[in-house]
Amino acid sequence: MTTPFTIAIDGPAAAGKGTLSRRIADQYGFHHLDTGLIYRATAKALLDAGLPLDDEAMAETMARKVDLAGLDRAVLSKHEIGEAASKVAVMPAVRRTLVEMQRTFSRKEPGTVLDGRDIGTVICPDAPVKIYVSASAEVRAKRRYDEITDAGGSADYQAIFEDVKRRDARDMGRTDSPLRPAEDAHLLDTSEMSIEAAFQAAKSIIDAVLSRNA
Repeated sequence: MTTPFTIAIDGPAAAGKGTLSRRIADQYGFHHLDTGLIYRATAKALLDAGLPLDDEAMAETMARKVDLAGLDRAVLSKHEIGEAASKVAVMPAVRRTLVEMQRTFSRKEPGTVLDGRDIGTVICPDAPVKIYVSASAEVRAKRRYDEITDAGGSADYQAIFEDVKRRDARDMGRTDSPLRPAEDAHLLDTSEMSIEAAFQAAKSIIDAVLSRNA
């Protein structure tokens, strides 16, 4: 029996890991999971039901009901859902439930690509490929600004920049599963890279491991 091949991709907000992960999954015919969306789906379920965001038992109940096949990126990417998700994501009971869900997903054949904050360090520490995608806070804020304005929205670069820095501090400073590269992760700084260049760099890393495992 073949063992499913897992690719763990971590990094801070707006580093490009989501776009990169989807490209990689398409390239290799693997299943993809943006793990941040499952925390957002949990938070949205609480908001939709008019429930408080500080009730850990209820948040855990909602987390157990998350349908990985029904994650709508366009809906879940809204700012207010992201803010709510940051509150439920620190709850140990919610994290335990969603960590197990992610691990179960990672065992799908023929392989999976999971992107998030703690895939290589906590969710799939034995993944044969771990990539930590980063970029400067200034570059990440500019990407987010361009994304909003290109879609016809209005945005304040300075406010986005401050938000990026706040999220970094929160993600890297939390006690449970802080954002950091796994010791054996390949570091990929995309500050000066196009998505195509980042994809080719990641593909080289993955192909080298696949060839060794063949």
